[in-house]
Amino acid sequence: MDQTSSSTWTLEEALGPGAPVVVFDKVSLAFDDLIVLREVSFTLINGHTKIILGASGAGKSTILKLVLGLLRPDAGVIWVNGERVDLLNEHEMMAVRADLGMVFQEGALFDSLTVRENVGYKLYEESDRPLDEVDRRVEEVLGFVGLSEHIEKMPSALSGGQRRRVAIARAMTSKPRILLYDEPTTGLDPITALTIDAEIIKLRDLEGVSSMLVTHQLRDAFHVAEHTAVRENGHPRILSASRDKSAETEFMMLRDGDVAFEGNAHELRVSRDPYIQSFLS
Repeated sequence: MDQTSSSTWTLEEALGPGAPVVVFDKVSLAFDDLIVLREVSFTLINGHTKIILGASGAGKSTILKLVLGLLRPDAGVIWVNGERVDLLNEHEMMAVRADLGMVFQEGALFDSLTVRENVGYKLYEESDRPLDEVDRRVEEVLGFVGLSEHIEKMPSALSGGQRRRVAIARAMTSKPRILLYDEPTTGLDPITALTIDAEIIKLRDLEGVSSMLVTHQLRDAFHVAEHTAVRENGHPRILSASRDKSAETEFMMLRDGDVAFEGNAHELRVSRDPYIQSFLS
């Protein structure tokens, strides 16, 4: 299908197995004389994860803002869930954002609201769903991230890792098909970071969520790529992934506005490119 010939895909095309849920086609963006992205092209496949690496200022978080429609490209085409978001106005973007979940750096919780109120905020404030139905959904997602017993606590009573898990629960409350993570493990100790990695893996493999993960934490990036989640006796378990399963997580490294690398974890590890070798070391 010619992706530039129409402003939308059919629902079947946007949701089917192997379908692209995010497409960047020669996207460029500059702030005055600073080139942030230069004809960047990539695809996120339904149910897969795209891990975006790069030095500070390489444009990693900018890509998430473009997906959300918070920035507009200077050139190129951006598709999200079958919609050409580079053509949409702010009102039209609201419908696209309804199917996106965003996990911000540091969690960005509302300090004056309880965990329950934080997680259910979007449904409480922006939907007409019955209160008891929203409460059940909030309890469901907090159970998924293992924080049911903290539902009435304030964010200040939680550890850093628990606050990040609440942020993930909040992002998934409305059942978005795409989750965007902006440095979700930054500032966390390695053990706590692994609990966040596990939630990302569980959402991908048990809930079928497509995800884009911006990070400079290589340990977490490879952990997400090289592990999988399964259910055993009704409980999730994290296991080492097969080579084929690991290949469903794609890495993309940005450098000076360009895509310096795109491929799976194995291909990244064995790359002989001097810049990539320096970055990995």
